Amino acid sequence: MSATPQKNRAARRVLAAAAGLATVGALVAAMPAGAQGRGHGHGDGHGHQPRTVDVQLLSFNDLHGNLEPPAGSAGTVSEKQADGTVKAVPAGGVEYLASSLRTARKGNPYSVTAAGGDMVGASPLLSGLFHDEPTIEALNGLDLDVTAVGNHEFDEGAAELARLQNGGCHPVEGCYEKGKRFKGADFPYLAANVTKEKSGRPLLKPYTVWKKNGVRIGFIGVTLEGTPNIVTANGVKGLKFHDEVETINKYARELDRKGVKSIVALIHEGGAPASSSYNYDCDSPGPGDGISGPVVDIAKGITPKVDALVTGHTHQAYACTVPDPSGKPRTVTSASSFGKLYTDTTLTYDRRTDDIVRTSVESANHVVSRDQAKATDMTRLIERWNKLAAPIANRPQGWITADINGRGSTALEKPLGSVIADAQLEGLAPADKGGAQIALMNPGGIRADLVHKASGGEGDGVVTYGEAFTVQPFTNMMNVVDLTGAQLVAALQQQVSGSNEASPKILQVSKGLTYTLDLTKTGASRVVADSVKLNGAAIDPAATYRVAMNEFLAGGGDGFAALGQGTNKLVGASDLDLFNAYLAAHSTAAAPLAPPATDRITVIQ
Repeated sequence: MSATPQKNRAARRVLAAAAGLATVGALVAAMPAGAQGRGHGHGDGHGHQPRTVDVQLLSFNDLHGNLEPPAGSAGTVSEKQADGTVKAVPAGGVEYLASSLRTARKGNPYSVTAAGGDMVGASPLLSGLFHDEPTIEALNGLDLDVTAVGNHEFDEGAAELARLQNGGCHPVEGCYEKGKRFKGADFPYLAANVTKEKSGRPLLKPYTVWKKNGVRIGFIGVTLEGTPNIVTANGVKGLKFHDEVETINKYARELDRKGVKSIVALIHEGGAPASSSYNYDCDSPGPGDGISGPVVDIAKGITPKVDALVTGHTHQAYACTVPDPSGKPRTVTSASSFGKLYTDTTLTYDRRTDDIVRTSVESANHVVSRDQAKATDMTRLIERWNKLAAPIANRPQGWITADINGRGSTALEKPLGSVIADAQLEGLAPADKGGAQIALMNPGGIRADLVHKASGGEGDGVVTYGEAFTVQPFTNMMNVVDLTGAQLVAALQQQVSGSNEASPKILQVSKGLTYTLDLTKTGASRVVADSVKLNGAAIDPAATYRVAMNEFLAGGGDGFAALGQGTNKLVGASDLDLFNAYLAAHSTAAAPLAPPATDRITVIQ
């Protein structure tokens, strides 16, 4: 999902140093290992190979560094039952994902594992504190063969992405474990539609070819063309992002010329199924009828040379068929997010044509159940990194009376969104801090819920630094700017118009700002202009207001061009610092913070 990127880590670096993390070492490049097939071939017992072989494609997407099972509603998937009811099933965690993938591979000598991007970025503290090195290490252990880049792979810029691929210790923080140098990803990151502005050359490999016993499958990886709109300018500086369809078609032709006829596209862009249940049939009543969104048009434009599409970004679950330009059905899949599902696709490979028999492609999503045995190597990995993170992660920040839902809330006005906006307003309202009158928070930047149940030994209701970090992992610096009343109203209208019309992005607003959202209307008119008030007084289009927001929004991110027009900017503390300060000021063990009422946005459905 779109969200704000990780940038200023200064505060965290100080904390890391205090925790005794090693900061020695140098940035040393290491070549990534190529993606090779695993398992053993099979024939007919007489040394002859059968004409066709079933290749198992296992895939997942949008892990976002969730090594431990996500807490609360973020750690469940919706499952439709036989009687039509929907059940929330706990899922996810790399200990279980590793077990699921390893179990699935048994009896499948031709098995390849691919991912659809956003493996890292917007990560919980266990991974984010260490610039996602723990997640890359875990993915190596999972035997991931290949992944596309997602928008979050650019959160810390191209140089940091190259380090995740090639290895070497962090250029500022050094090596985290004494005597250990980060070795980088064993699998290639593919970025076919990302080029360097100066040279026009691809940033990373555009494609790779998986080979086993004469079977060859090409993988082309792209991120969404709109990545610069959802990542701060520093993250994509010096880079150009190209059309997904044109890029995939270009490299499919190149692979075809090289004799690679079986091709899978890994696309960090997705769709929205008509149901949130992972086992919903999105080919009902007809192929692809149950899915909408950007990936549908992309799928319809990609050359028939491509045999299957693994997608992501929207954090949804689907296994559909969408017709290719020749009208033939082609599988399009996505496995939710956070390692809660994996997709198992059977690709029947014809050795005579070197192509996939498209009529026999089968695909389904499976739950990464927490009822199975944990992978012990992943348990050891988590324990090792948790030991390094513990002095910071376990420090109490505040107390809550009940779950305060953010990421897990389906409401337009989210309780945790209100808390975050109020924290930003309170921290930046003093005249010397910016004089903020209003604070706005983008919903995609709220990465988790605050969960009342203890995640470790801290006790129920305690919010630890690690839990607060998981909610606000970007450490974005806050900005306070001048906006006219007209610009403020225009920004609210941009929530439901322009690039956000098909999929609204409803800003979370601080206390005192109220308005009506009429969803029976279309476009900008959904925001009832004369209903926008501050502390009961109508917003004056000609007046100037001091508005606080993170640097991502202040740069016009997420389609909020009006917010990018702010003037008289003052840079304040980080969003995480303000969030933690608010928790400390408004909660104690004896008087914990309660979820706020959601009465700022009046919604007409």
